[in-house]
Amino acid sequence: MSPEPGPKPIQSSGSIKIINPPASILAAFSVLCLFTCSKPYNTTSTLKIPFLTFPSNPRRFLKIPIMSRTNHQLHHHSFATPQSLSDWLKPRLPSDSFASWGVKPGTKNVHNLWLELSDGETCLADTIPPVRTVNVVTVRIIGKDNQILVESHQELSDGSVRNRCRPLAEKMKSNETPEEAVIRAVKEELGSILNDSITVRIVPGSYSKKLDERNSLSYPGLPARYVLHSVDAFVDGLPEEGEFCTEEAEEYADSSAADKALFVKRHYWKWRRAMRELRID
Repeated sequence: MSPEPGPKPIQSSGSIKIINPPASILAAFSVLCLFTCSKPYNTTSTLKIPFLTFPSNPRRFLKIPIMSRTNHQLHHHSFATPQSLSDWLKPRLPSDSFASWGVKPGTKNVHNLWLELSDGETCLADTIPPVRTVNVVTVRIIGKDNQILVESHQELSDGSVRNRCRPLAEKMKSNETPEEAVIRAVKEELGSILNDSITVRIVPGSYSKKLDERNSLSYPGLPARYVLHSVDAFVDGLPEEGEFCTEEAEEYADSSAADKALFVKRHYWKWRRAMRELRID
C-alpha cells in the first residue's frame, strides 16, 4: 500500500507557497529533537524560580477569629476550685515563676486566673507550658486637640503599683462583641468620674484586630496569646486636660475566691499626644 499523499499546497496571496508536511514527518522530527537536545536529568540540581522566594526563617501565621462575638474554641480545662487549678499548673510551669505569682509586685495570683477562667475571660490550652488566650478590647479615647487618653499606672488592692502607659483596655467576656466590651470598659474604669448617663461614640472604620504573643507580666512563666480588638472613640464628660484618677469597683465581688484575688483599686490617667507601644496584661 502506497503512503497516503500529503495535503495540497495552500496558496497565499503573494508568490510564496507554504506547504504543510505530512504528520508522520513532524512526529519523527519531534522525537529526533527530544533525544539530541535534552540533557541527562541531574537529581542534585535545584530548580530556580526567580519570582518565588521564601525566607530562611518564615514567620508563623496564626488564624484569629473573624470580627464578631468572641468565641473561645480552644481545647481547655475547667477547674472546680483555685486549688485544683494550682495543682494542674504546678508541674507545667517553672517552679520559680509560679511561686512569684501574687508575691512579686505587679503580678496576680492563681485566684485571679481562676476567676478569669470561671468568668469566660480567659482560656488555657492543654499544653506544656499552658498558653493563656485572652480577647482584649482597647479604646483610644480621643480628646481635645486630638490627644489620646492614656492610663499611666494602676494601684492594686495590696498597695502595689503597676505601670501601664497605654490606652484603656479590658478583657472581653465570652460571646461579647467589641462594641459591648467598649461600653462595659468605659463604665467600669471611667464610670466613677462620669455622670450616670455615659455617652460613647465609636469612630466608624476605626476597628482593627491583631495578635500579640508573649509572656504575661501578670502571670510570670505563663505564655499569653492576646487577640487585640482596637477602636477609636469619643467619651463625653471626661476632664479635657491634666491628669485625673478613677476608682473601680471590686471585680468578681459575688465570688468567694475574690477575697484572695488582687484587683485594681485606682486608675491614673493623663492626656498625651503620642502613644507608646501597647502593652496588655
